[in-house]
Amino acid sequence: MNIILFEKEELTPDNHVIFNDHRAKHIVKILQSEVGDSVRVGEVNGAMGTGNVLTIHRKYPFIVELAVTLSDSPASQPAIDLLLALPRPIMLKRILTQVTALGVGTIYLINANRVEKSFWDAGILKEEEYRPHLIHGLEQAVDTRLPDVRMCRHFRPFVEDYLPKICGNYSSLVLAHPNSDKSLSHCLVEDYGKVLYAVGPEGGWVDFEVEKFLNRGLQSFSIGRRILKVDTAVVAIHGRISQLMESKMSF
Repeated sequence: MNIILFEKEELTPDNHVIFNDHRAKHIVKILQSEVGDSVRVGEVNGAMGTGNVLTIHRKYPFIVELAVTLSDSPASQPAIDLLLALPRPIMLKRILTQVTALGVGTIYLINANRVEKSFWDAGILKEEEYRPHLIHGLEQAVDTRLPDVRMCRHFRPFVEDYLPKICGNYSSLVLAHPNSDKSLSHCLVEDYGKVLYAVGPEGGWVDFEVEKFLNRGLQSFSIGRRILKVDTAVVAIHGRISQLMESKMSF
């Protein structure tokens, strides 16, 4: 935890917050803070700053009161969005945390032929269940801006109706597909503006799905001969896109 986040409702009118959960334990046990010390804090979807320790109860139940000063604007909206065929719940938890830490603006969770129907009934798809995993990613990356998570249980309505409405928001739309003969760098346009990358389910997209995506303007690419698990592929591709974008910006 590299920043301690709190919800807007937790901030009192006099700009104090009181923690009595894992955040208090972190301040006591990991940071080993004392009264008068400062810790890095941020408001979810808001500004960042410091919290000055006013009171601290060092034995269970841990309680910490901070006087908060928010002086730094939140990070800018990430330029990378993820379109993901809904994975297994346990894998989704990892992906949500990892891509949030890496920096993602919107996560589109969609259906696909090889997505198990039971996945759509998983508790992790409820906001109160997946939100802590996003928060964990923000805490790791020192950010406050939550990704927008959108879900579509039906493939064709998403690709035929919804996707055309958002394509104009991106300079590059790319589709991970092991049978493609193109590399990722050949699919990203020169200006490296906002990018949407699509990753399929375990077993990959079926031909019908690939054709639908290509007809909507996505370009398929391969990251090599090795077939990766979905969570590994998501992180690897995100890293490559980020590297290409950063290389372009450095010139």
